[in-house]
Amino acid sequence: MSTHPMKTASHYLLLTAIALLCVFPFWWTVVTALSTEGNVFAFPPTFWPKAPSLRNFAEAMEVIPLWDFFRNSVIIAACTVLWKLALCSMAAYPLARLQFRGRRLVFGLILATLVLPSEVNFLVNFITVTKLSLVDTYTGVILPNIVTAVAILLLKQAFEEVPQDLIDAARVDGASEWTIFTRIMLPLIAPWLATVGILTAVEAWNEYIWPSIVMSKPSEFPLSVGVLYLRGTFGSSTRVIAAGTVITILPTLAAFLFTQRYFMRGMDGAVK
Repeated sequence: MSTHPMKTASHYLLLTAIALLCVFPFWWTVVTALSTEGNVFAFPPTFWPKAPSLRNFAEAMEVIPLWDFFRNSVIIAACTVLWKLALCSMAAYPLARLQFRGRRLVFGLILATLVLPSEVNFLVNFITVTKLSLVDTYTGVILPNIVTAVAILLLKQAFEEVPQDLIDAARVDGASEWTIFTRIMLPLIAPWLATVGILTAVEAWNEYIWPSIVMSKPSEFPLSVGVLYLRGTFGSSTRVIAAGTVITILPTLAAFLFTQRYFMRGMDGAVK
């Protein structure tokens, strides 16, 4: 009886330590962005801003077109989410519920792409985007990211969770496969769609390497790429760079906080 509370306490201590390790980099960035005095790289680090002010944020917004970068990121992230949900759900549904020759082979090939790092595809994707004259366009940034094996895998499992009797009843009533897909299946897997949407939005928002390869016009840079102009502009002004970084992170953090209920429901279903 006495070991159970100790075991529970040790679990909580471990989880608290992991949480602090995860939160510390973001908190240090916020403290640095709000501080106007003191040594940024002091050890032990400062856990509360010294002479707090929003001056660093204002300075970052004055020097670079931050709102233009923000708009570009919103467009890229929103289009990526919409296209990925549409295409990956249409790919996952037949793999989960329709019987056709080569279904296992197709699914196996999709899973095989998981072993390839995304960097391997950069050369092929860049050649494809160049041949299609999509360099320096939003489409060139969005196109390679609208279909992924992870999204198809999650949505396939979501479709498999729906009872087969429900689908059979709809077919008996004369519903077409498209009607079953759009009016029955998609509403039932809304938590999984939300999960894929959130993960996709965060990934698209934070993407740096691919947009920096495809884009060359600063006016079309997303926020993740454009904010790095602060490094060259200010040199050693770490506080202003931290302010730009916080501005980049806050939208995804807010989006997750408002949608975490759907995210956790979707992840719970994926684990099951």
